[in-house]
Amino acid sequence: MPSVLSHPAVPLALAIGAGTDVVPTRLAVVGCVASALPDADAVGYWLGVPYDSLLGHRGLTHSLAFAVVVAAFCSMFAARLGASVPVVFGVVFLCTASHGALDAMTTGGTGVAFFSPFSNQRYFFPWRMIEVAPISVRRFVSERGIAVLKSELRWVWLPCAVLALFGAGVRRASRVSGRS
Repeated sequence: MPSVLSHPAVPLALAIGAGTDVVPTRLAVVGCVASALPDADAVGYWLGVPYDSLLGHRGLTHSLAFAVVVAAFCSMFAARLGASVPVVFGVVFLCTASHGALDAMTTGGTGVAFFSPFSNQRYFFPWRMIEVAPISVRRFVSERGIAVLKSELRWVWLPCAVLALFGAGVRRASRVSGRS
């Protein structure tokens, strides 16, 4: 998995690229939480839940069904988040689902159960360039952790920054052309 530090790169890029008119600050914060939420299953890892079980790491909480449930729940608070129900649903779904997508690009683990609870089959994407982060905090604060952060900067943060800047540029260009 990418580290908990890098999963919020996707919602931050989305918020910057779309702007606060589309993704208000409160929704961006919820998106950041939603992007890290699937790793709540790590508690099961320490409690002895088998890695490859439905409730194991990269199981149910990393699935598209889980992303739908989280998005539907957050949609009930759309007014408080300052956006419409479809926007809240879409943003939270993308942010939650991005967690599994990033995990499927890592160099370790047993893959992601995208279709859980209907199937516990685990998948990786064909391109696996993100160094897998250690689950242990102690192992993360080491040479291995530095290698993981460098990998995440290259394969998560840099592409997200490019997309954020592109979106912001498109928004700015449309505002300027609207004034002409």
